[in-house]
Amino acid sequence: MANIKPHLYWLMASFLLAALIIIASFVVWLRYEPERPIEISLPPTPNHTGTIYLSGAVANPGLYPFTAADSIESLIQAAGGIAAGANLSNVKLSFVPDGKIGPQKIDINRAEPWLLEALPGIGATLAQRIVDYRQQNGPFRSPPDLLNVNGMGTKTYQQIEALVTVGE
Repeated sequence: MANIKPHLYWLMASFLLAALIIIASFVVWLRYEPERPIEISLPPTPNHTGTIYLSGAVANPGLYPFTAADSIESLIQAAGGIAAGANLSNVKLSFVPDGKIGPQKIDINRAEPWLLEALPGIGATLAQRIVDYRQQNGPFRSPPDLLNVNGMGTKTYQQIEALVTVGE
């Protein structure tokens, strides 16, 4: 009988452990909240037209014209839809008033690597180094600060100098 008691304790301990795992799983399940869709609406104006800059989770970020008849869904579809595996909450919409669309400069303090890669002479590695430098050292104070980024040479900087700016 002395041999039965230790087995009984192990059985009870295993049962208790299983019960704790089940209870913990139930608590985690109760706290789970699935992603909620984000609702974006533009105020209705009869003859409103303009340009929207779509970025973030869309397949083809860029400038897209719109009219009052366009929906957010149709604008996202014009941008190629949501990028594969992207989170819908990462879609960014910016209104660009008519008449203000011209040569756009890239703000090196806010640009994501994919946008920096659009600059001449900037590949994926250098674009990531620019973002990493900005995160480690704070925002750039002026475009020539790009020369402090490892791999940014004078020749490459001269190619992009007129295409970049620094934001606030």
